[in-house]
Amino acid sequence: MRFALLLPVLLLSAGCAHRSVTAPPMTAAGLITPAEAVHAANDDPRNGISGTFLVTVRNIDLTGHGLYLNSETDYRHQANLTVWLAADQADALRAQLDNLPLERLVNRRLLVQGTARRAKIVFSTDGIPSDKYYYQTQLRLNDPRQVRFAP
Repeated sequence: MRFALLLPVLLLSAGCAHRSVTAPPMTAAGLITPAEAVHAANDDPRNGISGTFLVTVRNIDLTGHGLYLNSETDYRHQANLTVWLAADQADALRAQLDNLPLERLVNRRLLVQGTARRAKIVFSTDGIPSDKYYYQTQLRLNDPRQVRFAP
């Protein structure tokens, strides 16, 4: 009798223990998605993750500090992977990518070779750092040849 009373409670509690698992993004074997890069860089901020990354460019910014290709429209989004290249290499990247104007890279898929690491970005006003910051996952490149179009 006691077992009959406990059975519904046990079945209900077992159902609560079930966790829904989200399938990882589908990519070709060996390619790293921005989501995987961000996760791995957070797990090991010092070493990050190295390999070939499949990045769909959602936002581009060219400043005196560099060329930024972002996987999210908001570069501060925690799921964003930023591909960075020195500003003086922007023309070389353009040449590497069939002389396509950089603004036309939005919504294009790129394969990028390198290491993604977590970087602390400190907010500043007039060059004076504040105590406010966020973390960004960056894939800093040394050479435009590390980037090519994805098939």
